[in-house]
Amino acid sequence: MTETPRVTVIAPMKNEELNVAMLAEEIGAAMAPLAPFEVIFVNDGSTDDTAGAIARTRARFPWLREVRHAASCGQSAAVLSGVRAATAPLCCTLDGDGQNPPSELPGLLAPLLADTTGTVGLVAGQRVDRQDTASKRLGSRAANALRRWLLKDDTRDTGCGLKAFPRQVFLSLPFFDHIHRYLPAMVKREGYGIVLVDVTHRARSEGRSNYTNFGRALVGVLDLIGVWWLLRRRKVQKVVHADAWQPAKAGTAGDDAA
Repeated sequence: MTETPRVTVIAPMKNEELNVAMLAEEIGAAMAPLAPFEVIFVNDGSTDDTAGAIARTRARFPWLREVRHAASCGQSAAVLSGVRAATAPLCCTLDGDGQNPPSELPGLLAPLLADTTGTVGLVAGQRVDRQDTASKRLGSRAANALRRWLLKDDTRDTGCGLKAFPRQVFLSLPFFDHIHRYLPAMVKREGYGIVLVDVTHRARSEGRSNYTNFGRALVGVLDLIGVWWLLRRRKVQKVVHADAWQPAKAGTAGDDAA
């Protein structure tokens, strides 16, 4: 890859060796009209052969890169590692389990590519017809309702892995674990606009989920309290003028006397 990528696609992966090749192939097909691009698979401390699968797939696709964690750090940390390693000004994320169709990526990127004012800080996918278990759907519905009521983020589904944002916007946010579930609220906190896009969803074809409903609920309550506190404490400073720095001229005050 010789040209600087326009977009970096980031997929966190933990024990997803069976999904690596399929996901890379689908991302490549979806992103071809938006070339040049790069894809970063963040191997989050996998204990299977995810690393080997990525290495074999990289031999086929020169735009694919790997970032590897020595131990599992969680999805938000994996996204952060991918964004830090990205070389493109725009980033997209999707889950590494294959449930987010890569064919949705161009539609997700369209509002950012059309934004000439720099006011759009996030394009968030909202899943339609989720292909998950009934218990997972019910738990997610309850959590989303509570989040919308408390945070007023006007978003139906923040758990969707399909998101797109300017790299610098994400890096400007205060980082905490599970921030990927609260990006609409955190981006609005910084004064940026949010665009919501309905996206499709599909059942997991390989591997198994790394999360449980109980685990999500337990951390979700604590996260909500923390995010609510961050939103209340935010004070936006609007700078209307700032003089540019200029080097001092020889012989002016401040120079050493002869």
